[in-house]
Amino acid sequence: MVICTWLPLAAAAPTGSSVNAADGRIRVQLMSRHAVTLSSEIPAKISAIPVVEGGSFRRGQALVEFDCSSYRAQLRKAQASLEAASQLLKVNNQLAKYNSVGTLELTQAQGKAKEAAADASYAQTLVSKCSIAAPFEGRVAKRSAAVHQYVNPGNPILDIVDTDSLELRMLVPSKWLATLKPGSRFTVAVDELGASFPARIERLGAQIDPVSQTILAIGVIDGKAANLLPGMSGWASFK
Repeated sequence: MVICTWLPLAAAAPTGSSVNAADGRIRVQLMSRHAVTLSSEIPAKISAIPVVEGGSFRRGQALVEFDCSSYRAQLRKAQASLEAASQLLKVNNQLAKYNSVGTLELTQAQGKAKEAAADASYAQTLVSKCSIAAPFEGRVAKRSAAVHQYVNPGNPILDIVDTDSLELRMLVPSKWLATLKPGSRFTVAVDELGASFPARIERLGAQIDPVSQTILAIGVIDGKAANLLPGMSGWASFK
């Protein structure tokens, strides 16, 4: 199983209008550290999607499987051609020891063996893309395709998120940089849960928005909170 194309889901921070610096509160949004769209790397028909929207999965678990009967047939054909070319080269190498084969014939046999090996390797690569394994443990946020549907490379199939690795994104006034540092502590009140959690700043953005005079700040909640989900929002209080 291999992981096919990953397309990171858009991650946005609250807008500058969410800043309420007067009372030390900042609008904050919970985002997953790992959120990607899985898609196929080969044109194929989906044979199985053993996960549902909202469902959980383990790292390495098969999330999508494709009908690859034609690709496997091509692999068997390529492997047979490689075996035949390898045998021919072996015979020619033996004959060359007794000067019973021409240089041109030997060179051609070597070339055919290399070509057959390349074809077999390519066919094996295609077969290895016949399933998509979970790159991390998490949950399914969205299904964009169905079983028996034919997909082309790049077509989105599943949006998945890691619900255990969450971060808090907020835009803070740039003048706060005088005191706000990685490790600075604050409290976040989550609207959807009506509960507050202790948190700390993990890192700061790389540039200041010249229009709003704000900078991205990214924090994490101390400990684990099972009820938290990506997309929740609330207020970060620094007072």
